[in-house]
Amino acid sequence: MQENLPVVYLFVLLVLLLGVAVFLIQQVFKTVRQEKTITRLQNLLKQNKATAKDAYELGSLYLDKKLYVQAIALFQKALKLNEDETEPENKALIYNALGFSYFAQEQYDLSIRNYKDAIKLYPDYVVALNNLANTYEKKQMITKAIETYEETLKYDQSNKIARKRKEALSKRLAAS
Repeated sequence: MQENLPVVYLFVLLVLLLGVAVFLIQQVFKTVRQEKTITRLQNLLKQNKATAKDAYELGSLYLDKKLYVQAIALFQKALKLNEDETEPENKALIYNALGFSYFAQEQYDLSIRNYKDAIKLYPDYVVALNNLANTYEKKQMITKAIETYEETLKYDQSNKIARKRKEALSKRLAAS
């Protein structure tokens, strides 16, 4: 048994290295695909051939890269492109993404305004409602946060985040 131990160790090490190699290769391919998409979308924007969807997609990629200022500019451009043709639900997605971008930069008032715009266009947009409640929470507007989580639960009773946060905030409010 003792003489097989080095072979077992080598085999385990080989499996681990193989797993890491596969993971790294997947990440490289994902990054290359993402960069190609970014380049394609940037070219469309430069040529003024981009649609609101293209600007939103590029903004979302910038959000993933935590390039919030660039993402904000693209989301604003997305709202202006094809303004009359963009459906309210799609505009709501853009406003929510704008709100998230501002939230990430701790610009909570702008974040709230954009989340409210999203909800105005698409009243049962649960993600925007959750995001709005979270922003109220960050601003220490506990009552408004609870109300917004309750609104979220009207549309999605099984929303675990809204339920958990509402209960935690209600307990905190009752304790004070």
